[in-house]
Amino acid sequence: MSHVPHDLHEEFPADAPVLHELKVNDPHFRKVADAYHEVNRTIHRAETDVEPVSDQVLEDLKKQRLALLDEVAQILIAAKA
Repeated sequence: MSHVPHDLHEEFPADAPVLHELKVNDPHFRKVADAYHEVNRTIHRAETDVEPVSDQVLEDLKKQRLALLDEVAQILIAAKA
């Protein structure tokens, strides 16, 4: 179990400029990135026992984070094409 937050700029370090550009200019990306940030923050708080949750809730949150991360990756691929 990792207690390190998984921020988008850490997940895609080579794409930091593209992430910034998308966040500023693409409302859909901004919505996805904000949702990712909220889920990621909730997971981090649960893993560090700041706001504990059940194992099932944590697993569901991680699946949600992964789905959002996949969507971010697809948007990045399209933006760089």
